[in-house]
Amino acid sequence: MDSEIKEEIPVHEEFILCCGVETQVLKCGPWTDLFNDQSANRPKLLIFVITGNPGFSAAYVPFVKALYSSVNKHFPVWVISHAGHALAPKDKKILTTSDDPNAQEVKDIYGLCGQVEHKLAFLRTHVPKEMKLVLIGHSIGCYISLQILKLAPELPIIRSLLLFPTIERISESPNGRIATPLFCRFRYALYVSAYLLLKPWPEKIKSLMIRKYLQMMNLQTEFSLLNLLEPFCLVNAAYLASQEMMEVVKRDNETIKEHLSKLTFYYGTVDAWCPKEYYEDMKKDFPEGDIRLCEKKIPHAFVLGFHQEMADMVADWLKDDLSKYKY
Repeated sequence: MDSEIKEEIPVHEEFILCCGVETQVLKCGPWTDLFNDQSANRPKLLIFVITGNPGFSAAYVPFVKALYSSVNKHFPVWVISHAGHALAPKDKKILTTSDDPNAQEVKDIYGLCGQVEHKLAFLRTHVPKEMKLVLIGHSIGCYISLQILKLAPELPIIRSLLLFPTIERISESPNGRIATPLFCRFRYALYVSAYLLLKPWPEKIKSLMIRKYLQMMNLQTEFSLLNLLEPFCLVNAAYLASQEMMEVVKRDNETIKEHLSKLTFYYGTVDAWCPKEYYEDMKKDFPEGDIRLCEKKIPHAFVLGFHQEMADMVADWLKDDLSKYKY
């Protein structure tokens, strides 16, 4: 199945200037320009994936391909990098226009609020206003998805799926108790170490190490993941993580209640970022909500080896909604 997906499904890579920052956008399917496509099969709906942290969109390629296939190739599936988590190769053109509002800089763009504004700016500028939206958030991408629902009621979002949602008490989770002192107290030591250790490495050595890592993780992607060893990107990921630990504390029950009919929550049973007790609390507080517990022991980082299982489930959850928007 994976080899078939890799051969047959087109993924278009773009680097754009969004909020003044280089941003990688990977577009699965034949539609690369939703504004100027006048064809008979122009889609009425976009599936938009918001990554976890680090926000390396290339790592999600197997998932978006599998999802595109699972929805019968009727709808585009796009994934966007977080601001500051992707640098364009030297020979890659960065797309922008002189009147692009995304060229305006956002305060603290690499922080948590800045990442929300970054995604909002993209959706408002690069997606037609009438295009229906399905948001798929993973990890901190779930928090960002909820913020988009809260801050942009004008966007025609019909569903939002929150996979392994880190939307509350991150610092109290098993992993959070380790990560909080690391990213909040020793962040600058991490910065210095990243630059001293990784900056001098030749690109060929970095590429070799990443290839070996991808082979170990059984992750196949045709796009470069050199940003995994790029100090600038790692420092921004660490900075975002430090804000997550401090700011994602109380669950936004008001936004969840307002949009509950659009939301699906998917919690893991082996997830040290949002443990099973968080699922139980959600079920207790929102008994009428679509709140699911994984029965397959899929890990938090599902993109590493479980993309097909996750894509099949997501497509099944969306089946009834998508049937209304087939061209």
